[in-house]
Amino acid sequence: MRRRHAIGAVLLSVVAVTALTSCADEPGKSEGKNGDPITVGLTYTPNIQFAPFYVAVEKGFYKSAGVKVSLRHHGAAEDLFGALKQGREDVVYAGGDEMLQARSKNLPIVDIATVYHKYPVALLVPEDSDIRKPQDLKGRTIGTPGPFGETYFGLLALLKEAGLSEKDAKVKYIGFTQQAALKGNKTDGVMGYINNDAVSFDESGTPVRAITLSDEGGGQSLVGPSLGAKQSTLDKRGDDIRKFVDASLRGMQYTLDHPEEAVEISKKYIPGLDDGKKKRNALAVLRATEPLMRNDRGELGQIDPQVWARMAEFMYDQGLLDKEIQAEQAYDADYLPKS
Repeated sequence: MRRRHAIGAVLLSVVAVTALTSCADEPGKSEGKNGDPITVGLTYTPNIQFAPFYVAVEKGFYKSAGVKVSLRHHGAAEDLFGALKQGREDVVYAGGDEMLQARSKNLPIVDIATVYHKYPVALLVPEDSDIRKPQDLKGRTIGTPGPFGETYFGLLALLKEAGLSEKDAKVKYIGFTQQAALKGNKTDGVMGYINNDAVSFDESGTPVRAITLSDEGGGQSLVGPSLGAKQSTLDKRGDDIRKFVDASLRGMQYTLDHPEEAVEISKKYIPGLDDGKKKRNALAVLRATEPLMRNDRGELGQIDPQVWARMAEFMYDQGLLDKEIQAEQAYDADYLPKS
């Protein structure tokens, strides 16, 4: 499944898969005043990237907002949107690009808040590489996990920015072996996540540079990790969803303001985080994540209609959508806090 692998690539290799229980006195569940819990799908592995949600539970942000929230990590063999389709999840953490693909397959999912305003995927090259811009990819061997997910979408966007196609570069599908491929000189560069893979390269003693999508000439053409819900859920539980989004943004802000405390809080959810090396890695990932989460005005959660419009056009032109999608149908800023 394409979607299964896309977010999975972000996850740290240092944490083990575990399931959060549904009991009210155990991690992952926040009791509010009334109503059924909002179940939030956070993909496959408890991970520091989800610290804002762990923080929102543990600091009582959901409870004070009057909403019950249950955090759920998917099973390893589960489709990213499977539980949402089945009504077992109310909100899912997924790429905006993945949501657009799901809409093209007739899942009426709507982006209600943008988690990463800057696309987190980039081409990672050795620090001394002569690759400096997307145009330099012509004739180069580029490794990416496969023809799916955000690493692949990011590669296509970089090539388009340079006026190139996949045929102009030597694209090699390497699975999730970016470090081995780059260190072993099997590729000239690899597609990876700025706030995870680049950090891991640095920690392993192989510093890399990130060739990112340009913000110039109209801005980026892809929407990264966001929060999505089905239209029927928004219609039935709009007030609860607004409370959830507001409290989640408080969790994001608190995490960015207090990264060390956020790591400590996350120990309750992430196995092995007491280990010093893993703890340092988690803190480095959080610090690398901060610039991705804020827009140019320093805001959290905001939705950019222009980027959505560019993405809908780009993904359709690249054959990544089963049918053409009107971008404005795929997001709704009405669930964000009013300024």
